[in-house]
Amino acid sequence: MKKGLLIVISGASGTGKGTVCKELLSREPDIAFSVSATSRAPRDGEAEGREYYFRTRAAFEEMIAAGAFLEYADVYGNYYGTPLAPIQERRAAGEDILLEIDTQGALNVMERCPDGTFIFLLPPSFEELRRRITRRGTETEEELMCRLHAAQDEIRLGKKYRYAVVNDTVAAAVERIRTILAAERFRADMNPAQFERVS
Repeated sequence: MKKGLLIVISGASGTGKGTVCKELLSREPDIAFSVSATSRAPRDGEAEGREYYFRTRAAFEEMIAAGAFLEYADVYGNYYGTPLAPIQERRAAGEDILLEIDTQGALNVMERCPDGTFIFLLPPSFEELRRRITRRGTETEEELMCRLHAAQDEIRLGKKYRYAVVNDTVAAAVERIRTILAAERFRADMNPAQFERVS
């Protein structure tokens, strides 16, 4: 059976990762979305298995010890991680699965799953990135500068990805990603059965 794609999309804050991923999933309904686990408490309106799998810190640490995560991180005192089993099961069944994770998490996934499709989302320009973050109106000037500095660091790490897609408009970015996925589905290493038929 053809192995499913592991699609990893990252980008600096303000590049529109969430919006692009949501639109991609609406246009590619056969792609499954990987739900992360966290040790933080649910927020109002969040549901188990939809936004996150909610686990106690102790339970999360047991999962870490058991090797149950593809990648995980401790962020401001709360764990966040990508459960490994659902990804392995879906890919083995020939299903594509999408991870929307930060750059550091994606670099860890690259080490464990080098056959993944790694896509870095870029803003049209750094000035546009600054405008998008400023437009939110949620950061002080100091927080804004800190976020922009972190974005520069992430963009430098983005050069390690296989693909770079500029998000000038959501529709155009999603179509570029769909073009990448169409090509990835024909990779020789993802289709060993094609060779068995003629050997």
